[in-house]
Amino acid sequence: MSEAGREEEGGSVPFVPSALAEAVAADWVLEFSCCCLCRHFVEECGAEFRRWRDVAQAVSNGFSKVTTHQKKMVYLCQLLIRIADGKRLECQFENDTRISPLESALSFWTLLEREESKLNTLHEEIRRLIQIQVVAVYMEKGYYKEAAEVLERLFTDSESHKPLRMKLAAIVKSKDPYVPLLQSFSYNLLLSKVKTYVELFLKENGTNFLLQAATKQVESKGGEVRVLQNKTLNVEEKENNLDAKQRPSSKERCRTSNVQRLKVLKNVEEHGDDLPCGRRRQPWTYEEDKKLKSGVREFGVGNWTKILIHGDFNNRTSVMLKDRWRTLCKIK
Repeated sequence: MSEAGREEEGGSVPFVPSALAEAVAADWVLEFSCCCLCRHFVEECGAEFRRWRDVAQAVSNGFSKVTTHQKKMVYLCQLLIRIADGKRLECQFENDTRISPLESALSFWTLLEREESKLNTLHEEIRRLIQIQVVAVYMEKGYYKEAAEVLERLFTDSESHKPLRMKLAAIVKSKDPYVPLLQSFSYNLLLSKVKTYVELFLKENGTNFLLQAATKQVESKGGEVRVLQNKTLNVEEKENNLDAKQRPSSKERCRTSNVQRLKVLKNVEEHGDDLPCGRRRQPWTYEEDKKLKSGVREFGVGNWTKILIHGDFNNRTSVMLKDRWRTLCKIK
């Protein structure tokens, strides 16, 4: 049967893109997903970051061969995904279960550095911060043996690494995750430096075909598109809020007394750290400081409500715990 006969019998013949056209389209999708992932990493939009993380992973896995043009985008996406989960030691990105998310991130940072025409101070700062935080995260969780083992894997016998390696070895031996070095080269500082690198990347590679086409579409549709986007965002916000309410963690399913105590604490915290009129501030005792340090070791910096619930503090709020921790860090 002729082509014309097939069209008359079964309708128009569907368009089948060539392999070359598919490759070009896939490259556009990679550029767009990388751009979105970077933007949401910088803006700390957790839900959107996770959504584009899945897209970027799927697109990257679909390539049978990564071109030179695509390498930097693929490496950067993999780096950000691992940095975002850097403190979650239960996350596995490598076949070797010893490799933590940050140690895996370091390997992709090395690959990224190879794609750079020239390395600058920012590259060295990020490399040093990842190395320090690989060790620091293990220590914060109380995994001192693993911290010592990763230290051996990270640092070679190179003289350029020797001073930092010796300092970290002494810290691991002391089993104190709150020494000034680890506080100075903190995880937040690592995030800040990586964001700076990402912003520079977006400045150089922020425009791509799909983004330009989408921008023209938005401009041509005007308010209609914006209304649709706002409706979509409102629906997603409601769904996210609903999911958050329906996902109690295992540690938060405590005894009834702890739940009741948490409600009381939240009511107190709504009024900040203010004390009733005529009541003097209560000085911190040595025992309270010990309990605070113990709580930080168990639950991590920032989980003040959990530390308060599981600790035996006298008339304290989570705001007070946070402020006291800042004071202790300054004293050290």
